[in-house]
Amino acid sequence: MEICLKECFSASTIIVGSGAAGFNAADSLYQLGQTDIAIITEDINKGTSRNAGSDKQTYYKLSLSGNEGDSVREMAETIFKGRATDGDTALCEAALSPRCFFKLVNMGVPFPQNRYGEYVGYKTDHDPRSRATSAGPYTSKIMTECLEKSVKDKGIPIFDHLLVVRILTENNHVCGLLCLDLQALTQGTVQYIAFRADNILLATGGPGGIYKDSVYPKGQVGATGIAFEAGAKGRNLTEWQYGIASINPRWNVSGSYMQVLPRFVSTKEDGSDESEFLDSFLKDFGNLLSLVFLKGYQWPFDVRKIQNGSSLIDVLVFLEIQKGRRVFLDYSKNPHGLATLDYSILSKEAEEYLRRAGICFGTPIQRLTKLNSPAVLLYQNLGVDLRKEYLEIAFCAQHNNGGLAVDSWWQTNIEGLFAVGEVSGTHGVYRPGGCALNAGQVGSLRAAEFITAKCKKTTNKPKSFSQKIIVEINEMVENTKKISCSNQSNINELYEYVTTRMSSFGSAFRESVMMEKFVVYLKESLAHFFEKVTIRQVSEMKMVMQVYNIILCQYVYLSAFLDYARKNGKSRGSALYYSPNGIKPYQDLPDMFSFLLEKETDTNLIQEIKLSEGKCLASWRSPKPLPQDDNFFEKVWAEFRDTQCVY
Repeated sequence: MEICLKECFSASTIIVGSGAAGFNAADSLYQLGQTDIAIITEDINKGTSRNAGSDKQTYYKLSLSGNEGDSVREMAETIFKGRATDGDTALCEAALSPRCFFKLVNMGVPFPQNRYGEYVGYKTDHDPRSRATSAGPYTSKIMTECLEKSVKDKGIPIFDHLLVVRILTENNHVCGLLCLDLQALTQGTVQYIAFRADNILLATGGPGGIYKDSVYPKGQVGATGIAFEAGAKGRNLTEWQYGIASINPRWNVSGSYMQVLPRFVSTKEDGSDESEFLDSFLKDFGNLLSLVFLKGYQWPFDVRKIQNGSSLIDVLVFLEIQKGRRVFLDYSKNPHGLATLDYSILSKEAEEYLRRAGICFGTPIQRLTKLNSPAVLLYQNLGVDLRKEYLEIAFCAQHNNGGLAVDSWWQTNIEGLFAVGEVSGTHGVYRPGGCALNAGQVGSLRAAEFITAKCKKTTNKPKSFSQKIIVEINEMVENTKKISCSNQSNINELYEYVTTRMSSFGSAFRESVMMEKFVVYLKESLAHFFEKVTIRQVSEMKMVMQVYNIILCQYVYLSAFLDYARKNGKSRGSALYYSPNGIKPYQDLPDMFSFLLEKETDTNLIQEIKLSEGKCLASWRSPKPLPQDDNFFEKVWAEFRDTQCVY
């Protein structure tokens, strides 16, 4: 196996990632006068921003229509109430939401407005106002494309087909990156490229690759693991969103996909033994249909909504798959194969909605076609005809509310290393739907502003690496030489094993004994990872580096889960922690669903965790309160003239 190290490139700031947050970071830096920048990406056409969406993908912002009152402070309070959320980042997300929103509008993102120019909105989950808006199921894709065009028009360099494998630091300051050249792999060469930079801006998305059952686009692995390896802290890693999604293609089946009341079917692996399995648990047919309807509104699994709520559907889907069966949605026939449904047996909320929508007729596909025809075309364009094909689903990881710990300028605990978008942990337990898209735009702008002010106040640093960093780069090259080439590869088998186990007991349903056993396995795997890996061909080196990043990530995440279970142990958000002293919402459920529910009156703390010398060290602190600054204009104006709000 030929291994080589290519010459080093240098830039003041390097952005890693080509999604909406990464492109906005580059575009904002350039607009602020920072042109010594570059973008590194694994594949410019991949990533979550470009390849994910939902029934009506939401963007959350300050209210901009109607006579309903709103303010920056009130929006910040809404975000802050999500528990385990810092007040300073919440205020930033609220204050800068109009500026970031209108930038996207001016770039061509078609957010709907009325004939008077008001940008109308609707309520989303955990939102007391109508702050949400949408450009359709591909909102983030459109955002990414508009921002990409702006970046390319500015001539900002983009290095494509490079996989970041190590973040280089010295004295707690970022120095650069080491990347694997993916194009060189296709020619049979393992080639590393080093980049020197004073600032690294990670916009690599969430660590969707740690789970087998995931609605993240295939290949969305992120770089969170190697950020932990470099010394970056994690925050609120315990807080995820999980829910029902199709697995081929990967897509959220929220909104109208549930509201039209499809049939839930399970089969054996070979497709035989078809069963409408929900009936075996939910004997009241009207209640069953009402809960399916509510899944449209309440798509993310919420432990508070298991008992007498729609999250029971998530539990039943998960349990059916754990039996070794496959689960599907069928839109071609009504539940029970009925020619027509009796809509009067539904909950008042469900019946009223369906009657007002004019869809109390026909089959699920007929109702969906009338209610939301683009939702039918979406799957058709992705290769699935809902009129006649079953849609396979699973209980999937969808979004990480936690991530890397950042301050109010989205800088991590490592100087010069910033994290924006889903890779950053600015959200708490609960967040308004669509808050993530806004946070990615706000965070990337804040980081760009900080870097700009910093560059104006510092002299240029050497454009070469220190001897320490050269040694670190050479260590990575030596690790590569430890990988065995043989007739039999084990890297895909390892990937399947660790991701399957993570989905089984490290997703929404968490039991400490099983997690502890898996953590031990992961720690041992990391200790001798490169010696134990075998590949058949050089092209598999990409998978080797991705699996290494995944196992690093799983080790820190599961360590955070276990620390939470020991210190708190109460279930909240999308996570149910088994407690032998807990209560089962239904006696017919397995014992693993016994839990204690966290209350709003319980202590509200943020968990942070750091990987150091192979051990994960966790700490807890109170959230930073919402800032109470004196906003007297003359005072703020004077400070702004002197400091531009950064120093």
